[in-house]
Amino acid sequence: MWTGILYALAAGLMWGLVFVSPLLLPEYPAALQSVGRYLAFGLIALPLAWIDRHALRQLRRADWIEAVKLAAVGNLLYYLCLASAIQRAGAPLPTMIIGTLPVVIAICANLRNARRDGRLPWALLTPSLLLIAAGIACVNRAELMTMEQQATVDVARYVQGALLACGAVVCWTWYPLRNADWLRHHTDRRPRTWATAQGLATLPLALAGYVLLWIFMGASHQPFAMPLGPHPLRFVGLMAAIGLFASWLGTLCWNAASQRLPTALAGQLILFETLAALGYAFALRGQVPGPLTLAGIALLVIGVMWAVRIRPRPVEVLVEG
Repeated sequence: MWTGILYALAAGLMWGLVFVSPLLLPEYPAALQSVGRYLAFGLIALPLAWIDRHALRQLRRADWIEAVKLAAVGNLLYYLCLASAIQRAGAPLPTMIIGTLPVVIAICANLRNARRDGRLPWALLTPSLLLIAAGIACVNRAELMTMEQQATVDVARYVQGALLACGAVVCWTWYPLRNADWLRHHTDRRPRTWATAQGLATLPLALAGYVLLWIFMGASHQPFAMPLGPHPLRFVGLMAAIGLFASWLGTLCWNAASQRLPTALAGQLILFETLAALGYAFALRGQVPGPLTLAGIALLVIGVMWAVRIRPRPVEVLVEG
């Protein structure tokens, strides 16, 4: 179990990087950052696919269809919503909204996967969820107080960012539940193989999206310099780094965690992504978190520590005689 938790921690540290890219590339459309990131992920997956070619040949048509679905929703659509949200509302608000994922996923998993994983007793799970929710509320309040001090705040753009971040939550509530379903039903398959398969499934989707976006921007006479924009080296470097660490290696670590942990618990450990993203955002700002933010982070950590102590209890299945 602790091995699974360490894998989830590694995935969170790498996934937190995706919150930084939209801030470092503010001139780049969110759609271009989404397809660029996953085009890099797909290209990185090609040599890895050669290494795993024997295991990949064992995947059936239904497995590849599932990989395409996971790639479309959990990769492209999720990051499109997230990058758009960050560009409209800044990093803190989307980070906090994404931070509700541990609560949302834990509740969904405890409702739908109790027979498979066992049920985490609500009486024991509720304090953990409340602590996590309180921590998110504290950090969110601190960020809102900071925004209120700014003279120029586009409320409509801010609300758009919040709604897009909610869309990202929907995508990434669906993704880990479906991804865990496949992994738990295919325990003989290696997480690395499944991560590479998702990269391969993402490649044609991202390539098609890149071409369509290039055609659309040319037809609409937008001044943006396609295909690599005004800062090509920074764009390519960031997309390659995020494609390798956040997409492939992060997915590999998350797959390894999903095979070892109950889905309700694994969902709460996505909190590591929120903490990492906050740390990166404050480092980029060159600021130290204030007391309210630190209190919120402490509540989040305590909530996770409480959760990892809970053991699932088997659900009794009544068989009619």
